[in-house]
Amino acid sequence: MFNSRRILIVEDEPFVVIELVEAVERSGGAVVGPVPTVAEALALLDQHKIDAAILDVQLLDGEISPVALRLIEQGTPLVFQTGTGLPIVLVELDIELAVVLKPVAPMIILELLLAEIMKQTARQVS
Repeated sequence: MFNSRRILIVEDEPFVVIELVEAVERSGGAVVGPVPTVAEALALLDQHKIDAAILDVQLLDGEISPVALRLIEQGTPLVFQTGTGLPIVLVELDIELAVVLKPVAPMIILELLLAEIMKQTARQVS
């Protein structure tokens, strides 16, 4: 499914992390992270090329917006998972973002992420 694509996982709930890592690896992806904070995610973005991302909205050190904005600027496909909704700064972007409400099965997240990757690929081709 993911053909060794590097998938960043930013999530602070340990059981969710375990499920996501296993699902991404079973689907042929290479996990970058996982990390539980905005600061660690930003550091990973400085160190690694990321092909796609799964982002929790509320993290140990704040909300995900700085990471999300950087990934959006780079054109990186991403999926948000949240129990609260998106931060206002992301809502105000007025762009279509893939968002799922927790709890959600990892395979649903991966299917949405694959759809986002396919959209990005189609935009690059045209």
